[in-house]
Amino acid sequence: MKVCIAGLGAIGGLFAARLAAAGHEVSALARGATLAAMHARGLALTSVKGERSVQHITAAADARDLPTPDLLIIAMKGHALAADAGALAPLIGPATVVLPAMNGVPWWFLRDAPLTSIDRHGHIATTLPLAQTLGAVVHLTCHAVAPGEVRHGFGERVIVGEPAGGSSQRCSDVAATLTDAGFQAEISSDIRRDIWFKLWGNMTMNPVSALTGAACDAILDDELVRAFMARAMTEAAAIGARIGCPIEQSPEARMAVTRQLGAFKTSMLHDAEAGRTLEIDGLIGAVHEIGARVGVATPDVDALLGLVRLMARTRGLMTGM
Repeated sequence: MKVCIAGLGAIGGLFAARLAAAGHEVSALARGATLAAMHARGLALTSVKGERSVQHITAAADARDLPTPDLLIIAMKGHALAADAGALAPLIGPATVVLPAMNGVPWWFLRDAPLTSIDRHGHIATTLPLAQTLGAVVHLTCHAVAPGEVRHGFGERVIVGEPAGGSSQRCSDVAATLTDAGFQAEISSDIRRDIWFKLWGNMTMNPVSALTGAACDAILDDELVRAFMARAMTEAAAIGARIGCPIEQSPEARMAVTRQLGAFKTSMLHDAEAGRTLEIDGLIGAVHEIGARVGVATPDVDALLGLVRLMARTRGLMTGM
């Protein structure tokens, strides 16, 4: 399959390296130091076992310099996509399947009206045709240790599904391509529910880790912080029940699963430490917005949003509001 990766950070780099190693024709949209590293050294991936491989793939800063792919995997941060979605237009042909492999709530999540926290100016919806888009949930960790250098942490699971639900041939084709590249690819008949479940699991841990600088085990060891996060998760679960994405797990059970992963740093903490813009809107801003729409009070979600937003603004780690 002809695949293009938009955004060669941690997740995008992992997809690009794995798919290229599996023999697929991979190109990438990249800029700055990452593009320079690609041209100079290629894309390096260190596996969970510590094995390092390098893939040399076509990369460019301008989408017009890349071939039109069968599959466009978008691995950009949410704020970057909102600001620069139009740059992806040359990569989308009439048969291109668009797969956003991103954290948080996607722009198409609510059918009645767009989410202003995700797509304030409508650039994403205008550029990315919903009829060609699949939903995705990525359950794995990896870290960009340097431009063009990605280290895989743990997990292989990637879920894909039709935004409207059900199954399709294109879901099967994409899942088969990802399986071929070593991922544990699954097809969901209700991808919205899978997206909300993952969001529910990380919408508190990510911002709390960025605020405190603490790894997940230390966060869960503090009973007051743990109780605060459980209250915010309860609010998000109530929202899920209103929008057809019920959560059957308790906050305490979910945090017990996270505790088993040990002392790991969230992606938002990695970004905060590196001085990168934080993914606030997709992870928690959208929860605040959806709660207001469906009439669910979210005092603890709102407090967390306000605190992490203020921290990001003060440290220059924020765009938008």
